[in-house]
Amino acid sequence: MGTLEKEINRRRTFAIISHPDAGKTTLTEKFLLYGGAINLAGSVKGKATARHAVSDWMEIEKERGISVTSSVLQFEYDGFCINILDTPGHQDFSEDTYRTLMAADSAVMVIDASKGVEAQTRKLFKVCVMRKIPIFTFINKMDRDANDTFELLDEIEKELGIATCPVNWPIGSGKGFKGVYDRDEQCVITFSDTEKGTKEGETRVIPVTDETALTGAIGEDAFATLTDEIELLDGASAEFDLELVQAGELTPVFFGSALTNFGVEFFLQHFLEMTTTPLPRKSDKGLIAPAENDFSAFVFKIQANMNKAHRDRIAFMRICSGKYDASMEVKHVQGGKVMRLSQPQQIMASERKILEEAYAGDIIGVFDPGIFSIGDTLCMPKEQFRYEGIPTFAPEHFARVRQMDTMKRKQFVKGITQIAQEGAIQIFQEFNTGMEEIIVGVVGVLQFDVLKYRLENEYNVEIRLEPLPYEHIRWIENKEEVDLNKLVGTSDMKKIKDLKGNPLLLFINAWSVGMTLDRNEGLILSEFGRD
Repeated sequence: MGTLEKEINRRRTFAIISHPDAGKTTLTEKFLLYGGAINLAGSVKGKATARHAVSDWMEIEKERGISVTSSVLQFEYDGFCINILDTPGHQDFSEDTYRTLMAADSAVMVIDASKGVEAQTRKLFKVCVMRKIPIFTFINKMDRDANDTFELLDEIEKELGIATCPVNWPIGSGKGFKGVYDRDEQCVITFSDTEKGTKEGETRVIPVTDETALTGAIGEDAFATLTDEIELLDGASAEFDLELVQAGELTPVFFGSALTNFGVEFFLQHFLEMTTTPLPRKSDKGLIAPAENDFSAFVFKIQANMNKAHRDRIAFMRICSGKYDASMEVKHVQGGKVMRLSQPQQIMASERKILEEAYAGDIIGVFDPGIFSIGDTLCMPKEQFRYEGIPTFAPEHFARVRQMDTMKRKQFVKGITQIAQEGAIQIFQEFNTGMEEIIVGVVGVLQFDVLKYRLENEYNVEIRLEPLPYEHIRWIENKEEVDLNKLVGTSDMKKIKDLKGNPLLLFINAWSVGMTLDRNEGLILSEFGRD
């Protein structure tokens, strides 16, 4: 096996998804702790300490204690090179999560043991199912009172429509949490509280056959319950089947506590064995295999002003095949240009490291002078293919943007255009006007706060947002065949255009969409925008 293949095979690239507050950021930090990437886990909320979670870097995230952008973290552990894509848990940022999942080979779903499957988990999970990516479940916060274990598994199966296979099994929860039973090794790993932020407390491994030691460690009642539950479990749960896991039809389930660090390394070790090496990607020339092709990548995220001192824009790309080295020239397919990628770097939250080389499976950030768009393909100059695009979600909330100081027109246009290119917001104009009338559309209302905050803090521009009553947007699929001036709409319909000049229609009521289709024969409307 050559170096290229070896390097690609040791890579694991996954996204972590969860409902807000399920403990995703804490789990991410503990992974980094095991990989030696950080020495002390910081607290997200930052009450006891001024440190913030490594993966939350935008000021607004630190203030609110939520992740609003996906960050990328890379670390080494046990011979593996791991790329973690941390995603926003808040549903108002589900579009960013969707794009991030396009760059991952598998997903880790974090569930709060006392809350079970929450609304946002459901939404994100559907995205995983759409992509058919393997899902691994970590049921967190076992050190707090949890729901019944069988009910939790039942809920995952019913709500998400995926079979579950517990790899370990909890013994109690909250103050009565004694540890977990390892089904494969048939032993109990006992739980003891650890100091916050350190690697591990005292754990003992006791074979399940050693009844005396086990009752001594967990008590007779817990032992009796465990015996009953193991019997039930062996009869009722799905058999572990790696093929079904990798097809996204079976999720291995692990129990633990990210805060106290119990069960985290157990999960990490098993996960790395079960998850796949970088997968081939679909392009208009068929599947592109990671080790058999020269360098290629696609852009899944653009982030401006990650570092206030630099005022820069970073395009994040997932390398899909081959090896990248800093001296090579690549072709930006959509722009039709051959170029060198500028300042290729690996980003660990707000820390950066300039890269000399990277392999399929890795995520790199490159300086973007404003030429990249989400979904763009990069490949070798002699090649010519495109990876499948990333659809644009239909915004559900709209507002007219008013600029407070008209003298700052230039900064305003630059700021709002750059933020729109990142894909967090979408901007539109009245159909027959230029940039003077700007309408902004978002998937979740929290995006409006982020827009206002960023324009003020990064571009020194104050705005006022006037909410609009529209809730439905449609792209016109056959725009070449439609004369917009002759379109017969409804009284609540508004004609707008996007930044590329594509015509769109806004409606207040869903029934108006149907009425407009009825009144204009041959008109084709779509809920997704595509390049």
